[in-house]
Amino acid sequence: MTYLNDELKMLRDETRAFVQNEVLPEANERDPKGEPMSDELITKLGEMGYFGIMGPEKYGGLDMGPLAYAVVAEELSRGWMSVASIIARGQNLHGATEEQKEEYVPDMVRGERLQATSISEPGAGSDVAGMTTTAEKVGDEYEIDGQKTWCTFAKGADFIVVYAKTDPDERHKGVSSFIIDKTPGEFDVDGLEANSLDKIGYKGWETWELHLDNVRIPEDKLIGGEEGQAFYNIMEFFEPARIHTAARAIGLARGALEDSLDYAQERQQFDQPIGEFQSIRFKLATMATKIESARQLTHYVAHQKEQGDRCDMEACMAKYQASEMAEEVTSEGIQIHGGNGYTTDYPLERYWRDARLTKIFEGTSEIQQRVIADRLFERGVHATGSGS
Repeated sequence: MTYLNDELKMLRDETRAFVQNEVLPEANERDPKGEPMSDELITKLGEMGYFGIMGPEKYGGLDMGPLAYAVVAEELSRGWMSVASIIARGQNLHGATEEQKEEYVPDMVRGERLQATSISEPGAGSDVAGMTTTAEKVGDEYEIDGQKTWCTFAKGADFIVVYAKTDPDERHKGVSSFIIDKTPGEFDVDGLEANSLDKIGYKGWETWELHLDNVRIPEDKLIGGEEGQAFYNIMEFFEPARIHTAARAIGLARGALEDSLDYAQERQQFDQPIGEFQSIRFKLATMATKIESARQLTHYVAHQKEQGDRCDMEACMAKYQASEMAEEVTSEGIQIHGGNGYTTDYPLERYWRDARLTKIFEGTSEIQQRVIADRLFERGVHATGSGS
């Protein structure tokens, strides 16, 4: 079954061509050297409209919804997952007031004003409500103190959305979010310092640990203009975010499959292509089957989200299945390539490294299982099935 109409198929094909011509050449050159994606590539992403796929039409976005977002993310991730990820730095400013959206979102959907998001802390990852960073009201400003980690694109961003406790005595009800404006490529905010994290993958851009010491921002930079609502905004945003991650994982797995299929037809052993051996053919068949299964579930969930259905459990299922699948499939791709797969001469190792991350961000596999199990017990025997 396909959920794609002619418009989405055209979007998929255009993005696929863009990846072949623009993304893959840069990824193959820069990722092995640990270099970030170029500013020129980010500009081209903006020109293609990818930063506004889900952006509201009233602000200049395409307003195409989660399914189009998943289609684009899969194609971009097939080239370089970092590129599939940076488009999330546009789109919208979730939970913001109308005035805040009018100020930021038109530039965001064009890719001209991009955000970084800072939620996690050294002692609070999956337990979002356990964060200890505080934001205290001082006159007509907020004073933010604390330590954040895993903030990707913090240096390159035009602004950072920082989550902090406005009421330290509360858990989720005490969480608020704030806009910290800055200069792209700089940490030029008084009291803000940062250290780059040395990652094994996700090399297309840098990830940072942030130290906030009496960082003062105007009170109108409180997102939504209401304290204590940020946690609910995070939970609501997790559905499209997990669809996005599932699609990224599928793209990585597809890259491994397509490269392995080509390699199996070119690599000669025992006077014949290795693709003639049943063991290799069966590996490729299994890889393709797992990818299509994950894609069908992801597209179904994206379609249901567009219909306005609650799909938090199903989004977790899609993210869980796709990320687990991606690590398995990319690993098999390395196996098919043999020793060559364990070198940086082939992109398989990039897909493998990045696939491993999909099991961690936007909620670990264990968090996905916990949410799924909770919903099963809440809903009872009819918790699963079409249209649940």
